[in-house]
Amino acid sequence: MAPSALGRVLVSADALKARVAELGRAIARDYAGASPVLVGVLQGAVPFLADLMRELPLDLTVDFLRASSYGSGTNSSGAVRLLSDLTVDIKGRPVLLVDDIVDTGLTLAVLKRTLEARGPLSVRTCVLLDKQGRRQTEIDVDYVGFTIPNVFVVGYGLDYDGLYRNLPYVATLDAT
Repeated sequence: MAPSALGRVLVSADALKARVAELGRAIARDYAGASPVLVGVLQGAVPFLADLMRELPLDLTVDFLRASSYGSGTNSSGAVRLLSDLTVDIKGRPVLLVDDIVDTGLTLAVLKRTLEARGPLSVRTCVLLDKQGRRQTEIDVDYVGFTIPNVFVVGYGLDYDGLYRNLPYVATLDAT
């Protein structure tokens, strides 16, 4: 897909930086005195998680899950598959599940239930982008970066068929 497929910038690099710092302050306040496990959802959450953890003056552990519900298209398949699992034990620890976007809510809900079944102290959720208009299941998100309209977005970890993750901003994708 050519760069001309990129549409308008929805969230600038400066806005991302400022909001991640705000989220970091809120999370640091809520987890004061705790040693949380930050669980990033591969691959999209990597830039967000990396920036977020640098904003957290906490003793923390980072691990990753990999799940899929999209394949190579722009619409969720509705079936969530866990492709790789955690390497750390979360039993008795506070967990913050960090993802790039909540769309239908299916992936985040499945991952949250999966983590809760392992006996953590708590599981909270943090997403960079919230596309509320597409929900297919109830999921409460504890920390939200930005609420966006029902458009397909790329950049800052989000991709289309593996492309555009490296953009320092979030933009719409016009031609798919």
